Amino acid sequence: MRQLPDGLAAHLAGGATTLCHCWRVALRSGEVMGFTDHDLPVSFDGTTYDAETGFAATEIDSALGLAVDNLEASGALSSDRLSEARLKAGDFDAAVVELWRVNWQDATQRVLLKRGSIGEVTRGRGFFTAELRGLTDVLNQPAGRLYQYGCDALLGDPRCGVDLASPSFSAEVAVNSCSALRRLEVSGAERFAAGFFARGTFTFLSGANAGRGGEIKFHRMAGSGAAIELWQPLAFDAARGDRMVLRAGCDRQFATCRAKFNNAARFRGFPHMPGDDFVMSYAVKQKKTKGKG
Repeated sequence: MRQLPDGLAAHLAGGATTLCHCWRVALRSGEVMGFTDHDLPVSFDGTTYDAETGFAATEIDSALGLAVDNLEASGALSSDRLSEARLKAGDFDAAVVELWRVNWQDATQRVLLKRGSIGEVTRGRGFFTAELRGLTDVLNQPAGRLYQYGCDALLGDPRCGVDLASPSFSAEVAVNSCSALRRLEVSGAERFAAGFFARGTFTFLSGANAGRGGEIKFHRMAGSGAAIELWQPLAFDAARGDRMVLRAGCDRQFATCRAKFNNAARFRGFPHMPGDDFVMSYAVKQKKTKGKG
């Protein structure tokens, strides 16, 4: 059972209350922002909670067990820090959210109602709705290794060991053209064969998308340069001359690990495991043949 601070408990017992909700959002980049459904800003613990966003929240539906609590926050896209472009770019994905109930006349009287992360975000014309996932959601995620053919390491992580910063596996390129925010033609990667960067990653070094990155879907040759298609559209249009880094991709197969990365000794899959046909087969007794004598 949640214990209320003495000051807040006394305020609630008084009948007339001056309460509001405050949301503290900590992005993966380290940026922290605050929002409130009160009509004036509220400040505590070094964070100012803006009142310009029109935030509102549904009721919290909690249950025993590992069921994810049902809570959504919605609001108008009226803050410079909370824009449709930033939501579309994924800046708020997996951000840590704290939901507080605060006496706006005395912010020392407050209680933490919920702490979790942002899940699915739905955008509309001038508004958004964000799903807030509770801490128990982490316990519902798969953990540990899987017995499978493919490698379960991420390319370039400590378990894999491949150095993606090496010139053998990355290239700094310049954008020649961009269409539909996801199909780009670039120059500077001509020495790599088609498909080398498929399933890989990219990061922009300059331009409107500087610091942003994502995953590469396809990599083809296009005239004297290369054409890449991204899984997700860019937040902003890429201009001619924008610089970006492309990093190699991997299909997690043993043959690719050995031939493309020379990293077979650190392959984290089970390429020689028996298949379904072997598992479902049964023993057959062979008849002995008598030799002629």
